[in-house]
Amino acid sequence: MNTFDVIILGAGAAGMMCALTAGQHGRRVLLLDHAATAGEKIRISGGGRCNFTNLNCQPANFLSANPQFCISALAGYTPQDFLALVETRGIAWHAKTQGQLFCDGPAQQIVDLLLTACAAAAVELVLDTHVASVTRGPDGFVVASNRGDYAAGRLVVATGGRSVPKLGASGFAYDLAAQFGLPVVTPRAGLVPLVFTPALRAMLAALSGVAVNAAVGAGGAEFRDALLFTHRGLSGPAILQISSYWQPGAALTIDLAPDHDVYALLRSARTAQGRQGAATVLAQVLPRRLAQRLAAAQGCEQAKLAELPDRALAALAAAVQRWAVTPDGSEGFRKAEVTVGGVATSALSSRDLQVRGVPGLYFIGEAVDVTGHLGGHNFQWAWSSGRAAGLAV
Repeated sequence: MNTFDVIILGAGAAGMMCALTAGQHGRRVLLLDHAATAGEKIRISGGGRCNFTNLNCQPANFLSANPQFCISALAGYTPQDFLALVETRGIAWHAKTQGQLFCDGPAQQIVDLLLTACAAAAVELVLDTHVASVTRGPDGFVVASNRGDYAAGRLVVATGGRSVPKLGASGFAYDLAAQFGLPVVTPRAGLVPLVFTPALRAMLAALSGVAVNAAVGAGGAEFRDALLFTHRGLSGPAILQISSYWQPGAALTIDLAPDHDVYALLRSARTAQGRQGAATVLAQVLPRRLAQRLAAAQGCEQAKLAELPDRALAALAAAVQRWAVTPDGSEGFRKAEVTVGGVATSALSSRDLQVRGVPGLYFIGEAVDVTGHLGGHNFQWAWSSGRAAGLAV
């Protein structure tokens, strides 16, 4: 049987960071993954450019049953720390809105950075390996696989969540947590487009492809960013963000013109140019197709402003700025960028992600009930949690 100091299951962002950190500190590390190549989720992220961190990353950018849990790991390894690693390797990068950092070139550069660091730290990487079982004995853990059995005093689970199943995502981490008696916050799709009922889709079909800056609220949260109408429902950054907070059966509250007072605009236009149509005025602050659809839905598509009483203008303004719509569901894990939920933080140490009551067992990255906002925060959690566990093992 091959014996190591540390076995890490999952060669994604968190797993590779943990492996290289442990290897750099003199540990003999085995990094296992069922995929044929490491870091596939990194490679496809950010439109192939990898939004590898966010300079504004703070604990407030994360969802968890314990919002304080991520503080220690994020403080121990910051966005500036990972950026320094990127720059040391000579990878060109650029900043976008809200502190998001992307590679100038392909995301494979980040994968190569991590693999090179793992190799330099003498990490043994074994891919295309399927784990049959994990057992714990007096000397640590034994991982049985199609390539044989491996043993180590410490085991780190970095197999992620259920998002992007086409890359092999599964509930392995949750099954292993259950095996050791650990609670799991029910996993659900996050950062995912939302879909409408067939009837509502038919009503809004003409809006597919229309985008608008919007403020979207649900579950006590609100995000202001681009919203995109699709042939199935709503997408765009504002919707992806709120999807992590939205619960089935709940309504979204949407302001399609957050920079304007639409009621005041309509009343002013009625006084100044009463022969204008309502849709024409709305088109000053909304895409024309959307303005026409909203006016039609309120029964005033053909009406002149001078013909509309205050209550009609108020109703039209409310349709724009207080639109309440209940999604039928989401596009699910197939289209989700992350998994919300996971191994409960109550079972883990916030300092090093070690399981309370099971010495030597760690869960890191997306497998844990810590989920970041859109814009590089989930990668930062991978780097930070991987680093924290890597130093501890």
